[in-house]
Amino acid sequence: MQATSPETVLATATAAAGGWGGTPVPERIERLRSAQKILQSHQEELAQGVCREIGKPITECRAEAAALVTKIDFAVSDAERFLAEEKPVDAPYPSRIRQRSRGPSLVVGPFNWPLHLSHGPATAHLLAGNPVILKPSPMAPVVSARYASLMSPLFPPGVLQIAQGGTELARTLCFDRRVRSIVFTGSVPAGRGLLAEITALDPTKDIALELGGKNASVILADADLVRAAQMVAESACLTSGQRCNATSRVLVDGKVLPIFSRELAAAISPFRPGWPADEKTRLGPLVNAGSVERYRSALTAPAGVKFLEPGKIHAEIGGRRGYYVDPCIRLWPSSTAFLGDTGSRTEFFSPVMDVIPVESQEAAIAAHNAVPFGLSASVFTTSRKSFEHFADHLHAANIYANLPTTMSPSALPFGGWGDSGNRHPGGRGLIRFAADEQVLQEAPDSLS
Repeated sequence: MQATSPETVLATATAAAGGWGGTPVPERIERLRSAQKILQSHQEELAQGVCREIGKPITECRAEAAALVTKIDFAVSDAERFLAEEKPVDAPYPSRIRQRSRGPSLVVGPFNWPLHLSHGPATAHLLAGNPVILKPSPMAPVVSARYASLMSPLFPPGVLQIAQGGTELARTLCFDRRVRSIVFTGSVPAGRGLLAEITALDPTKDIALELGGKNASVILADADLVRAAQMVAESACLTSGQRCNATSRVLVDGKVLPIFSRELAAAISPFRPGWPADEKTRLGPLVNAGSVERYRSALTAPAGVKFLEPGKIHAEIGGRRGYYVDPCIRLWPSSTAFLGDTGSRTEFFSPVMDVIPVESQEAAIAAHNAVPFGLSASVFTTSRKSFEHFADHLHAANIYANLPTTMSPSALPFGGWGDSGNRHPGGRGLIRFAADEQVLQEAPDSLS
C-alpha cells in the first residue's frame, strides 16, 4: 500500500490514471459507497487514533470520524450534479459539454484535521476520475496510514496511495509534472510560496489552497450577549484554537463592552486543559512545543492591553505531561492600537482572543478588513439589515449570523480570500475544480 519512493508513487499513480479516468462515474460512486461502509464501521478506531496522535479531545475526534462518512454523501451528490454531461439547446451545432479526468492529484493534509481535511478533497478527485496521492502531516502518520489501509483496497491498484514524509517529499510531489492537481492545507507562507512557484513553472497545474485565518466575531449592541459570549468562547477553544476558522478577534460595540467582557469571562471558564481521552475534556493540549512558543508570545502584551484571562502554560495536567495551556483573552484599548501591533495581526493558532472595542458598524468593518485574511466571520445581532450590511462589506468568504466562526458544515462550500486561500472551495463543490471541461461539436448528420 505504501510505496517506497516518490518516483514509485508517481509512476504507479500515472499508470492507474487511464483506467480510473475511464471508469464510468456510477462505478466510481459504487466504490465510494463501499468505502463509506468501511469508514462507518471503523469510526471509533479512527477517532481514538486522532486523539492519541494529535491530542484533540475525543468528542471532537468522534465528530471528525463521523464527518468522513457523511462527506461521501455530499461528494456523491456533487458528482451527480457537476460531472453529468450537458447538451446545450442553443448551440449552433449538436454539442456536448463533458468533464474529463485530469490525472494524478496530490492532497497535502494538515495535523489538526488529519483525516477529514484530506478525505474531503480525496473523495472529490476520486469521483472525478483522478488517482489520489495522500501526503499527511508528519504529526499524524499512524492514523493517516490506517485510514489509507482501509480505503486503498477498495480501488484499483495505484488509485489511492499514501506517501509519508515532510516538506521535502511534499515539494518533490508538488513540482512533478505528472501531478495535475494539488490540494494544500497549511500555513500562509508555505501556501503562497507554493502557488507562486508552481504558477511560474507549470501554469497548467491546478492548485487549491486552504490557509490560515484571523477570524473575527462582531458583537453589535443589540446582540444576545450571553449567546454571543458562549459562541465566541467555543469557537476560540475548539481544537485548542488550532483551527483556521477559530475566532481570534472579537470586535465589540463599546456601549456593551463591559457587559460582554463579563459574559465572555464566564463562558470561557469550562474550557480548562485536560487529558484529551477524557470524555469531559473540552480543551486538549497544543500539538507540539512550537505551538506553545507561539502561544507564549501572546502572554506579553503591549502597553495599554489588559488581560481578561491571563493565560498560562502547564508543564503537566493531572500528572500527565503535555503542551497544555489556558485560554488567553486580551482587551485592547482601541482598534488602532491592535492594528499597530504587527505580531498580534498574525495567527497564534492557539486559544488566544483579542477583544477590541469599536464605536460603530463602519468602524467594525474597517477594523475587520484591515488584516489580510478573509476566511470566516460571525456577526451577532438581532437585525437582518445589519447582518446583510456586514455581509456586503466584510472581506470574508464565510459569514455567519449568531453562529460560531467554526461552523463550516460539509453541506456548504468552504474557501478563503486574501491570505486565507485562493477561493477554491475546500468543502461542497470542490469537484468543480477536479475535472477538465471539454466541449464537443459536430456538423449535423455528419456522423453515423
